[in-house]
Amino acid sequence: MMKLDLAKIKFDGAGLVTVVVQDALTAEVLMTAWADAEALRLTEERGELVFWSRSRSCLWHKGETSGNKMRLREMRIDCDGDTLLALVEPAGPACHTGRRSCFHRTLFGEGGAGEPTFLGRLFRYLSVRKNDSPDESYTARLLSSGLSRVAQKVGEEGVETALACATRDKDGFRREAADLLYHLLVACIASGVSFSDVLSELASRHKEKKK
Repeated sequence: MMKLDLAKIKFDGAGLVTVVVQDALTAEVLMTAWADAEALRLTEERGELVFWSRSRSCLWHKGETSGNKMRLREMRIDCDGDTLLALVEPAGPACHTGRRSCFHRTLFGEGGAGEPTFLGRLFRYLSVRKNDSPDESYTARLLSSGLSRVAQKVGEEGVETALACATRDKDGFRREAADLLYHLLVACIASGVSFSDVLSELASRHKEKKK
């Protein structure tokens, strides 16, 4: 594991550097904050994000009061060395308003339901729903029925997706593929395999060419 090298970081005149915080699973940008050298050293030591609060002029262990701590998976640095990207596993909302991300308001432009962060967010949502009453949640009911039933559903949806593909049924394929993805996520939960593990396996097979 690489160690913190402060010499690579270009701190500003106040001795601070911008830290962009991103959910390691969903890829959502959660917040931005600032850190000084000591905050980064504590972050490395604790494995949780520590910042420098410009308003209070003191170190700030994210979530120390609220419990919404952020476990650090990886800290990256940009090409200029003056901005850091923290990939984290959040224990709760990042925003003081209770929202998952501080960037929950649209200033201009229009987003869409097909945003690439959705699948990771859905996995996290289903991981919570598994604890709900089976009478109120299909996810909880399916998981409570056992691994064999979950596996059966994955097989059924896989066949239906393949048939829609073979018959060039675009609308049917769209619906069946969505069903298959959902049941695959439920199967991950039932098997004790995180969605991050699946993505890591895919990434290990991908050989990206350097430009």
